[in-house]
Amino acid sequence: MHGWHEKILHVDLSDGSTRSEPIDRNTLTSFLGGRGLGVVLMRDHIGLDPFDARMPLIFAVGPLCGTPALTSARMSVVSRSPLTETIFDSSVGNRFAPALKAAGYDCLVITGKAGSPVSLHINNDEVEIRDASALWGKSCGETTSLLESSGTPACIGPAGERLVKFANIMVGGTNAVGRGGMGAVMGSKNLKAVVVRGSHQTAIADPTKFKKAQEDVMRLLRASPVVFGELGLSEYGTAALVDIVGHRRMTPTENFKKTFFPEAHEYSGPSLKRTFGSKKEGCVGCPIQCKKVTSCGRPMPEYETLSHFGALNANADAESIVKANLLCNTLGMDTISTAATIAAYGEERGRFLSPEEILETVRKIAYREGEGDALAEGSKRYGASQGKPGVSMSVKGLELPAYDPSGSYGMALAYGTSPRGGCHLRAYPISQEILRKPVATDRFSFDGKARLVKIAEDTNAVVDSLTVCKFAFLGASVEEYAQVLAAVTGEPYTGQDLLKIGEQIVLTERQYNVENGFSEVDDFLPERFYTEGGSSGEGIDVPPIDRERFKEELEKYYRIRRKQPDH
Repeated sequence: MHGWHEKILHVDLSDGSTRSEPIDRNTLTSFLGGRGLGVVLMRDHIGLDPFDARMPLIFAVGPLCGTPALTSARMSVVSRSPLTETIFDSSVGNRFAPALKAAGYDCLVITGKAGSPVSLHINNDEVEIRDASALWGKSCGETTSLLESSGTPACIGPAGERLVKFANIMVGGTNAVGRGGMGAVMGSKNLKAVVVRGSHQTAIADPTKFKKAQEDVMRLLRASPVVFGELGLSEYGTAALVDIVGHRRMTPTENFKKTFFPEAHEYSGPSLKRTFGSKKEGCVGCPIQCKKVTSCGRPMPEYETLSHFGALNANADAESIVKANLLCNTLGMDTISTAATIAAYGEERGRFLSPEEILETVRKIAYREGEGDALAEGSKRYGASQGKPGVSMSVKGLELPAYDPSGSYGMALAYGTSPRGGCHLRAYPISQEILRKPVATDRFSFDGKARLVKIAEDTNAVVDSLTVCKFAFLGASVEEYAQVLAAVTGEPYTGQDLLKIGEQIVLTERQYNVENGFSEVDDFLPERFYTEGGSSGEGIDVPPIDRERFKEELEKYYRIRRKQPDH
């Protein structure tokens, strides 16, 4: 079948068994792959504890992966989050996804728990579970170096081994399966690494149509000022957002107590380039090359990491931020949740940490040493344990990223409705409220935001199921990628077809959360945002969010999702 191999690999670590089986064609055409396929496969397991041995850890690629389709070298990892207890998926790029597709699989499902540390090795039809006791305790970088001669590794570090609730799986040592603790799920199975290689090709149904569709996507990317403009992603990476967000006085500062950090310029994109030098890097075959490394080859932090180890912790020391990012990658931890939990700790104790203390606390969290043990549970559990739940700036237990909702009402609503918790990647209203020129909607108004968020959520579910990069959609749209998909698979997809698929995925995720006890109350922001305004100035007023107006728009969102009349 063009686009898909129609095959899934099951591995049970408890008894060491492996088997491959066909995937129903209708399932693939209806849910595409990646996030959508993983969510469907979770149906019979969603009520299990995240650390239950029966809980699946699912690696799923999409129909475009393995082809030259732009930005398609990605996959989604799906399970239930130990941090939030919601359904959870995380998208990651680089070489592992194409390697899994080349091995002949659209999906890898891992269940069970090994009796001692193991690694999983896949080479086409050859699947082997090996002893990994000698790797246990090693960093992600060390593990990757030791295994990469056998294929492309995805591994956990000390944080995943110790079940830190926001531990990552790291691909290639620097690309993170981030946020909700998929590394802890992997660690709970005593699985140190998965190593993949393969030799299968992914067939394209209509090469001529594919070439034309590719050209259309590339033309739109080239025309996008956000992607290839002078201050865009290709030039500075996501660090370009430090100045953009700062100028709009919506930078989360001192654990979201303020929305402006005067010293943020110390770690802005241009400043980092001057101080550290930078070279472009990116996923396999991606023209954007948004990732940056220093002249010495150190990975540079993304925007969220810069802002949270910076402004959120009242820290202007760029060198310490670069080091914190590297340390999180080495130990296998999510940078957003790590920095946000440290900021909650700083507020709770009445003093934000010095740069040196931040770095030491990152290490303590990964190894669960001293206060790091409580912090390893995430800010929500930590705040509750100290009798100060208000210090956790999270939704559904997932720490908020680096856009203060007081300055973007679309983002405020998106944080609440996101099935996986406080996240900027389920919908991205920032693109309409700030990045688009002219600006498409008033960022201090809820008018129209329910529909905007709903459409964006559906679109991003498609993006994660095709397993392409969201940055491509700052230029192209589902219409162009529908043409790419149709050319690859031979199926007559349209943009509307894809949006219907995305809608079904999001509805399924929300239903899973309801089955696990989540309700409307879990869609609200921390109380701080309804009672405290941001850092007004320079002609910008940042008032508290109107709680009743937020609730009205939330209920409007529910009506749209349920397809009831929108009054």
